[in-house]
Amino acid sequence: MARLNDEVRSLLQEYADLIAITGGDAFRARAYEKAARAVGGHAGDIAGLDVKGLLEIPGVGKSTADKIGEYLRTGRIEALEQQRAKIPPGVREVMGIPTVGPKKALALYRDLGIGSVDDLAEAARAGRLADVPGFGERSAERILRGVELQRQAGGRVGIDVATALAEEIVAALSAVPGCTRCEHAGSLRRMRETAGDLDVLAAAEDSAPLMAAFTALPFVAEVLVGGATKTSIRTTKGVQVDLRVVPPEDWGAALVYFTGSKAHNIRLRTMAVKAGLKLSEYGLFRAGPGGAKIVSATEEEVYAALGLPWIPPPLREDRGEIEAGLRGELPRLVTERDLRGDLHTHTDLTDGLAPLEEMLTAAAARGYAYYAVTDHAPDLVMQRMTDEKMLAQRELVRELDGRHRRMRVLHGTELNIGPDGGVDWPADFLAGFDVCVASVHSHFGLDRAAQTRRLVRACENPHVHVIGHPTTRLIGRRAPIDVDLDEVFRACARTGTAMEINGSPHRLDLRDEDVLRARALGVRFAVDSDAHSTRDLANPRYGIGTAQRGWLTPEDVINTWTWQRLKRFLRKDSPQ
Repeated sequence: MARLNDEVRSLLQEYADLIAITGGDAFRARAYEKAARAVGGHAGDIAGLDVKGLLEIPGVGKSTADKIGEYLRTGRIEALEQQRAKIPPGVREVMGIPTVGPKKALALYRDLGIGSVDDLAEAARAGRLADVPGFGERSAERILRGVELQRQAGGRVGIDVATALAEEIVAALSAVPGCTRCEHAGSLRRMRETAGDLDVLAAAEDSAPLMAAFTALPFVAEVLVGGATKTSIRTTKGVQVDLRVVPPEDWGAALVYFTGSKAHNIRLRTMAVKAGLKLSEYGLFRAGPGGAKIVSATEEEVYAALGLPWIPPPLREDRGEIEAGLRGELPRLVTERDLRGDLHTHTDLTDGLAPLEEMLTAAAARGYAYYAVTDHAPDLVMQRMTDEKMLAQRELVRELDGRHRRMRVLHGTELNIGPDGGVDWPADFLAGFDVCVASVHSHFGLDRAAQTRRLVRACENPHVHVIGHPTTRLIGRRAPIDVDLDEVFRACARTGTAMEINGSPHRLDLRDEDVLRARALGVRFAVDSDAHSTRDLANPRYGIGTAQRGWLTPEDVINTWTWQRLKRFLRKDSPQ
């Protein structure tokens, strides 16, 4: 389940939000927001820390440490309860709608009595928002789009939360005597960006010990269904998990079936019927009454009996994988082991949580050959970057280059793409960076033509190497900007600019369907962590899942390349 760190992070973030909503001190709200991020990004478990230990976490002050200590002792924070009592619970939900935020949520409540998301949607459709200061002509349209986005995400959890929960369950069940195999299946195995219900599959001759161990897990809140072959539970966080136990000899057929997707399985069953066979979760059989079982023990056997190679789960979406398999043209998908470096990371010089040397030590431990530090440029005003700070960091980077397991350290920056496509610094200053990531951080509401122009112009800048989180989306919280991505992809291919697959589980931007189109247009990619803490350096595992769903090979991903080849790419004037 989620670490205690994550629970406390959510509580501190809620406290910061409530301070902002109720018109409290903005500096105090930002301090608690920073503390929330610090606790969430802290590599160690805070469960065993006292106040003194909590104070050693950068960004956690005495007041915050006292509140965390109170929660660890009592399970509640009195100051948070007092803030919650000041406003209806729905106001904070309204604040979570993209484009609203604390100040507007408070104004909507004060001026129109809007205390829920349903109230907000009704007011937007009725045209009543125009009467509230701060809401323009397109506000209602954007808010309705945001409400729809939030509702679409309802009941689903991010891939990071789903993965942590699934891995904990699989580890616990694998240790049960008699369990011969255990693995998560479903959309999570296919590396989709969010998951609804989780599917876990186990193999054993006797299912009873597994079912008993499953329902006894400490985070089980409710047993929904109990049986010999299937048991369903709901966790304390509201996630439904289904466990199915099959005989070891049926493992392969069951894993194919419960991994999906539905469309992929329909194609397999259709192939089986045409061959005079029948495919189900129990195996591949001869058609007809009493048909003999042909294979079922492994996925490889099931696919081979249908004339196919084994198809990696992220490809199983009926997007051409069957045809490619029949032709013998399935790609050798990129894996996390292929990555030689990370080209988008942050330190505490801007909005990161860890100092440079701490990030370098953690990156070197991952075995990277190269690693780029890309703190924010000055146009993102709240980061307070200056030329002097950036140049001082560059000097430190040069000093530390090669000192951490011979890892090459690149000095870079994350530039801000302005509404006209310009970036923070002039060409002569940009020329001093080893790598420049350029991202949209503002003016999300520009029209399609303007958004497209700004990104194309950024691609055409000879000092921009990677377009970071290209659509700016935050899963379930902010919709993608309206942009002609195909036009941007063509500009990337023409100028030798890579598109990022941002590995943050809150972004996963580009999306897999965009990656497919970009690859077809000749675009190269960077799978990056966008790390703001040492813990975030593990984010590429999720970005790699998206890359695999987009059919990418190591050749397509620039940070799988050797340093010498990457260095040529970063010049943007050398053929690849």
